[in-house]
Amino acid sequence: MKILVTGTAGFIGAAVVKALLKRGCEVVGMDNINTYYDTNLKYARLADAGIDKDSVCDGVLTASSKNASYRFIKMDLTDRAGMEKLFSTEGFDVVINLAGQAGVRYSIENPYAYVESNVLGFLNILECCRNYPVKHLIYASSSSVYGMNNNVPYSENDKTDSPVSLYAATKKSNELMAYSYSKLYGIPATGVRFFTVYGPWGRPDMAPFLFLKAALEEQPIKVFNHGKLSRDFTYIDDIVNGLMLLLESPSNDTVKHTVYNIGHSEPVELMDFIETIERVTGRKFTMEMKDMQPGDVYCTYADTSRLQNDFGYRPSVSVEEGISNFYNWYKDFYGVE
Repeated sequence: MKILVTGTAGFIGAAVVKALLKRGCEVVGMDNINTYYDTNLKYARLADAGIDKDSVCDGVLTASSKNASYRFIKMDLTDRAGMEKLFSTEGFDVVINLAGQAGVRYSIENPYAYVESNVLGFLNILECCRNYPVKHLIYASSSSVYGMNNNVPYSENDKTDSPVSLYAATKKSNELMAYSYSKLYGIPATGVRFFTVYGPWGRPDMAPFLFLKAALEEQPIKVFNHGKLSRDFTYIDDIVNGLMLLLESPSNDTVKHTVYNIGHSEPVELMDFIETIERVTGRKFTMEMKDMQPGDVYCTYADTSRLQNDFGYRPSVSVEEGISNFYNWYKDFYGVE
């Protein structure tokens, strides 16, 4: 099976590549390696899979030095001609789209980046899947589509038409676009709503990374809404396991499109999460209490019963274990004693 994975210099994308290679798949990775956060971390993720920084060139496939079944290409989703050429040449069986501009707060400052990447870029994915048919398109949505939903846990059947950030609006648009292409052209497509993913190789703009870094550098942390927030923190391995369950099982509905939550389904109060980091690291935080940020939500909580009923999905990594694993990786990667 030949699979295109976009966003493979990213946190989830890099982990998905490893899982697919272990399954014996042929993988082509793609990423534009933008500067939203430290590109050294992105190149390190690529190097971990055998893609050397010095070998990466725009629009050119680079073979992994660690696995003959993996190649990488630096390309932007908005490169329509480049995407067409890649699809026509490679003939993919499955596409897993994990690329796109991430971050709720950044979308308030840089709205055009989100529309270009998450809407126009996703349109190019859909058009390529239409013109060069695939057996399954899996694409990243987000828990942010639930907005200020007061019904918890969040169910895939809940209304998602009141986003509180442009990022959330672009992710909801992806679901609508994918549905329309499934309806019009019969493209088997599955959207996955991720819930606060964390773990080794994680994103440095997210709270788990920021808090851990602050703990080790003895810096204060910003605690928004005075700590009165909760998040369904989901360890990276549980996210990847959920995606692997979906890989070869597209929807059999009349319109071959469906959406699944992938989360831990056990929200953690922010102050409890902070205490867990303190316990694991043996450090105490100095906290700067802040008001709620624009675009933020009070709680995320995944109802994963659909994924559980259809595929037997059960997350297995506790927050304590996950933070311990993340802490050990962080110390090793950054050389912290």
